[in-house]
Amino acid sequence: MEKDRGQKTEHRRKTISITVLQSDIPERLDIFVSEKTGITRSQMQKLIKNGLVLVNKKIEDQNYKVKIDDNITVHEPEEEKEILIPEPIPIKILYIDEHLVVVDKPADMVVYPAAGHNRSTLLNALAYHCKKLATIGGPLRPGVVHRLDKDTSGVMVVALDDAAYYDLVEQFQKRTINRKYVTLVYGNIKEDSGEIEMKIGRAVSDRKKMSTRTERGKEAVTRWRAIKRFGAATLIEAKLGTGRTHQIRVHFAAIGHPVLGDKTYGKKTVIEIDRKKIVFPRQMLHAETLGFIHPATKEYLEFSSPLPEDMEECIRHLNSTASFAETLGGADGILEG
Repeated sequence: MEKDRGQKTEHRRKTISITVLQSDIPERLDIFVSEKTGITRSQMQKLIKNGLVLVNKKIEDQNYKVKIDDNITVHEPEEEKEILIPEPIPIKILYIDEHLVVVDKPADMVVYPAAGHNRSTLLNALAYHCKKLATIGGPLRPGVVHRLDKDTSGVMVVALDDAAYYDLVEQFQKRTINRKYVTLVYGNIKEDSGEIEMKIGRAVSDRKKMSTRTERGKEAVTRWRAIKRFGAATLIEAKLGTGRTHQIRVHFAAIGHPVLGDKTYGKKTVIEIDRKKIVFPRQMLHAETLGFIHPATKEYLEFSSPLPEDMEECIRHLNSTASFAETLGGADGILEG
């Protein structure tokens, strides 16, 4: 059975046969079969209710008392095994060998299949373009050691064998990975640089969101410097000291400068400068640089990705409409107004 073009589910059903012996105690059907199979009583009652437990080829109630020589057949629930389906989706591969692959992920691409995004993901593309994938990480996200949000573009590394997976995970855990992002945030940040150190955890009001106002937050550190100011917006370079979910987006929203175009945190998707509106089609966040030690060769590798066209276009609009634009350095070649 194929759920979608991006993932497939194989169904496997297990059947158990039990004959009631003279030495068995004549108990209720649900209790007897639960004890014989190890399936919980509540689960067994659901199986009986759904007609998946037969006594002498007949459906009986859970209160039925088993008798000697009764033949009981239990059809356990179908086991689902999800399989990643290769798709010939064009992707930009920056580096590949037998151990890992580095890609330049475009915005509007989910990293791996999940509810609501069952196809056209980065992993579906890698399953097609790569000869092999790691076995660690789950059937739908093999080799994924970190991820970028759907609307975040930029450099990502994916392990192609298990040894590389464990090594890269350790580097991320020890925070030795060099990760640099470029983002456009709302408002004029007056400081040239800074550090945001606020714990991040699940938001109390919405468990799908992250927040700095949380009961059980984890340490999170974001270091940043201003690259260019436009009055109503600031171009920022951010480096992660930790790697929490939505960290940059949550941190800058918490200090009153949400990432422009972010529909979840801050919701500043349009700003007006000199009576001209600038629309930000997605969150203006780009993973510009990723550096790490190669798991096999132990060589330091670093990869960079230029700003995508939609971010450059927004910067051009800011340059042309802002009453002033103060360049502080960085992001070479894309900021001339």
